[in-house]
Amino acid sequence: MNLKKWRIQFGVLLVVFSLVALTACGQPKFEATYDWPMADFSFTNQDNQQLGLSDLKGKVWLANFVFTNCDTVCPPMTANMAKLQKQMADEKINAEIVSFSVDPTRDTPETLKEFASKFQADHSNWNFLTGYTEEEIKAIAKSSFKTLAEAEPGTDQFIHSTKIFLINQEGIVVKGYNGLEVPYEEIISDLKAITK
Repeated sequence: MNLKKWRIQFGVLLVVFSLVALTACGQPKFEATYDWPMADFSFTNQDNQQLGLSDLKGKVWLANFVFTNCDTVCPPMTANMAKLQKQMADEKINAEIVSFSVDPTRDTPETLKEFASKFQADHSNWNFLTGYTEEEIKAIAKSSFKTLAEAEPGTDQFIHSTKIFLINQEGIVVKGYNGLEVPYEEIISDLKAITK
């Protein structure tokens, strides 16, 4: 009798364990590859409104670097981000997007708004930032994103990262993705995991 009772209990435990394991396997997993705290900032967006780190506290957001006079990587990167924004909306992912201009002298709020409109950017969760000096954006890029953002000598172009960075609710840069050959599925999966 004890053996029969033990087998039933063991069978029930085995079924419960299997269900828990199967449920856990279906959950998106997220593994941070960076642990870089964001430096505090408060800059001007395309609507001439202030947006800062304090406004993004408690939110998950993606960031990249662009400039409107860019004749190489910025247009395709911005088109890719627009595609990603649409996928985020389709998947009902609540996350922000921030594009930092590396050319704040030329990139006024109006210029950024016109640039963004070429890509049908939805400004309800995508801000294009300016309103700082080249030295300030260079410092943010270096301290928070461990990358360059500086003028290319002898040209009107800028050297900057082509990555899309993921920042968590605590303001920590936790991952980076290729902004030209975008791993859309990976980003969407990571956003789902980190926003849960």
